[in-house]
Amino acid sequence: MHKKTLPLAVALATLSLGAQAAGFVEDSKASLSLRNFYYNNDNRDGAAKPSKQEEWGQGFIFNYASGFTQGTVGFGVDAIGLLGIRLDSGKGTAYNATNSATGGAVFPSESDGRAVDEFSHVGVTGKMKISKTVAQIGTLMPKLPVVQYNDGRLLPQTFEGGQITSNEIDNVTLVGGKLEHAKGRNSSNNDSLSIAGSNGRTGQRSNAFYYAGADYKITKDLTLQYYYGNLDDFYKQHFFGLTHVLNLPAGNLKSDLRYFNSDSDGKNASAEGRLAGYRASGYQNSGEVDNRTWSAKFTYTLGAHALSAGYQRVNGTSDFPFLNQGDGSSSYLITDVQIGKFQRAGERTWLAQYQYDFASLGIPGLTMNTTYLKGANINAPGSDRTEWERDISLAYVIPDGTLKGLGLAWRNAIYRSEAVNQRDQDENRLIVSYTIPFM
Repeated sequence: MHKKTLPLAVALATLSLGAQAAGFVEDSKASLSLRNFYYNNDNRDGAAKPSKQEEWGQGFIFNYASGFTQGTVGFGVDAIGLLGIRLDSGKGTAYNATNSATGGAVFPSESDGRAVDEFSHVGVTGKMKISKTVAQIGTLMPKLPVVQYNDGRLLPQTFEGGQITSNEIDNVTLVGGKLEHAKGRNSSNNDSLSIAGSNGRTGQRSNAFYYAGADYKITKDLTLQYYYGNLDDFYKQHFFGLTHVLNLPAGNLKSDLRYFNSDSDGKNASAEGRLAGYRASGYQNSGEVDNRTWSAKFTYTLGAHALSAGYQRVNGTSDFPFLNQGDGSSSYLITDVQIGKFQRAGERTWLAQYQYDFASLGIPGLTMNTTYLKGANINAPGSDRTEWERDISLAYVIPDGTLKGLGLAWRNAIYRSEAVNQRDQDENRLIVSYTIPFM
């Protein structure tokens, strides 16, 4: 059977086995999320295109999750339908250039480089449950330390593969899986997997990302994590994490400690393989993955206020590696913010963040967040270089009444960098969102 039709076959088999069985329908959930997204990015200082990006669209995200059929082995099916409609996006401001590997910031490209009128795709996931263990195959949206789907534009990124999640042991969650393709947030096509340094037109890709890990909740306030990720022919990565909440006489202090150890794998480990395009980004590293990144973030919360301070250090000759097809990606770094990720080889980054919940002033649903990051010691030609970013977000979700759940958000970011081939940016995003539950 062709691998692209396997999830659909599983889904049809699931329906035929137990569509009428108790639990399958009764525990089903369905919703339609509406997202109106406006994006404006001003690329400053430099002549390289584009100098300005401006796109506006309406997104529709339909989610369906069935329950499981009765019996020792339960079967079910999940589905997601995604549709993005262009409201405004000229060729000059979208810059969906014909030689671009990734289209514009929000929409894919037509053959002449213009943004498409609309793009869509459907994902189906078959699932099976035995006791407290669930196996899935088809469309996945993992959110784990070694792989994170991106949801920073009109429609979310999705992956294709299989995953098993087990909670048989009390207070322990075990996860393992394999991913073969990714569908970008501005694409209707499945692409093979890659990393920065190889995700351009001349780079190579892989159809196998293996991952496994465990979350161990020692107490209600202390969790330990270990995860392993391997993108075949690119890199192997070990992750160790600890989160702890300390309750104080006034407020509480949350500690978040993370450590990644990443090395080359397969063709990336050889000079011949790197010459063929299996390369990682970084300076003076010959394209080989060699990275150790650790971070610590502490958040003190008191009433409506939350104040955070963090530090991250990137050691090794390569940049921090993570799945990145070049069309929008996310990483599990404390420095992965609106524009930058601060993951360059040698980089040392300080972070400060303040959050406020206006419910304490009688305005429930209104929140504010501001973050500042300063990275230094970037390995680059000539001298060490720096970069910084300041983000502000203001969000309001109507708490009750006829429009309960309607969300309004404004996100503003200013980014300045001395990194090679990196332009300064001023960016704004306006988002209106609303979810309609059906069952």
